[in-house]
Amino acid sequence: MTTRRTALRIGGAAVAAAVAVPALGRTAAAQPHRFDPRPGSNGVGDPLFPTLGNGGYQVLHYDLTFDFTPVTYDFTARVRIDARATQDLSAFNLDTDGHTIDAVTVSGRPAVWELTPGQSGQEFTITPARPLRDGQAFTVEVRYRGNGKATRLGLTGWNFGTDGGFASAAQSSRADTFLPCNDTPSDKATWTFHISAPKGFVATANGELTHRFRRSDGSTVWHFALRERMATELIGIAVVKGTYLYGTSRRGLPLRHIVPRGQEEKYGPVVARTPDHLDWLEAKFGRYPFSVYGVHIYDGYTDALENQTLSLFSTNWFKPDANGRPGYETTMVHELVHQWFGDSVTPHDWQQAWLNEGPAVYYAGLYGEERGWSVLEDKMRATYEKLDAVRAADGPPGLPKALGGTNIYDGGALVLYALSLRAGQRKFDKVMREWVRRFKDSTYTSEQFIRHTVDVTGDRSLDPFLRDWLFGAVNPPMPGHPDWKATA
Repeated sequence: MTTRRTALRIGGAAVAAAVAVPALGRTAAAQPHRFDPRPGSNGVGDPLFPTLGNGGYQVLHYDLTFDFTPVTYDFTARVRIDARATQDLSAFNLDTDGHTIDAVTVSGRPAVWELTPGQSGQEFTITPARPLRDGQAFTVEVRYRGNGKATRLGLTGWNFGTDGGFASAAQSSRADTFLPCNDTPSDKATWTFHISAPKGFVATANGELTHRFRRSDGSTVWHFALRERMATELIGIAVVKGTYLYGTSRRGLPLRHIVPRGQEEKYGPVVARTPDHLDWLEAKFGRYPFSVYGVHIYDGYTDALENQTLSLFSTNWFKPDANGRPGYETTMVHELVHQWFGDSVTPHDWQQAWLNEGPAVYYAGLYGEERGWSVLEDKMRATYEKLDAVRAADGPPGLPKALGGTNIYDGGALVLYALSLRAGQRKFDKVMREWVRRFKDSTYTSEQFIRHTVDVTGDRSLDPFLRDWLFGAVNPPMPGHPDWKATA
């Protein structure tokens, strides 16, 4: 994420008006519904999103087929989910919002299903023909349809451009507006996508483009494979009037970018800066953690977002600053940092989001400083002066009351800045580099970061130091800057 959004939830519910939901549906052979009552079968207990996700199973792979019609925004789709039960289950839930469900099978057998309103979307309860045993592998297939502009119970992840197409921006809990899924960052999976686009449009998705198939009606089905695991909130599908621009990093990493059609000369030089950004960050963190990267620039989006392997940017970002400098490159670096911090190493729950946003803000600021566009110390001092008030209103960086606040963005960067001063730059650099190496393709917590820091540095005093910075009600003294004071 880039913009510091206001609280997305109040009392665990999305800030959106409730609307009527589609009629309940069942298969023709439906039996009386039976839901597993065990704790965690409905919601995984995320501190900020208590109904987000579902317990009782782990997703291994999503296979999404998505047939979209531009301008009308209608779509038909099928998702196949390979999963494994983590307890005995007579029923289980998926997250979905705004879809008409046509059919559901579990391991090839028709299943009973039911949609009921939830706090942020719909609870999609599925009862398989036979109960699932702890450890059992199973496959869920859901055929569904809808309209991108249909009203949802919660916030939407759909973004529409002037071309009649769309791009997805699902963070933090809106992947369920595109597909039924286990919509929590704690359940990462591999993905394949089959996205159709009519003549004149291109499709995009996370991962590598494996092949394309032209159908008799002139449309093309684009097939993508993401072999590294991804959280649902990072899904990056789109159907747009765009142009693919290709390249490689200096280490040979394939790069593919999508820019608005007809504006290749304007945005070609912008995306061509990506190899330099990769070089700069790989020198700090090690090799980029995925098999492909790219930038998608779209006029239907108003922000910047770290969709895994394909960061999404509004066309509004790419304007020189008042001095004619390309300051927007710091935003490009911000989202690229997220490929390590947030995408590869993912928060186990949303209260850990400072470790997504803190590094992104910190290293983007450092990049800007090295190019003479800004001074990181000045930014950190300004943040220090304001952070006590932010802690009181929104929670400290490690215990935010909601997403989108200064506490997890600039406040998270301030925690890292303080750590770099206390531990020394050499040890700090090792902490950050080893963090993304050790926890690659996994999820993390703040407690793990604290233990990791102590382990890498050998300095046990950094445990209480980080706890004060992450969880304290007021700012601790800034190492080396006794004159820094919080504003009353």
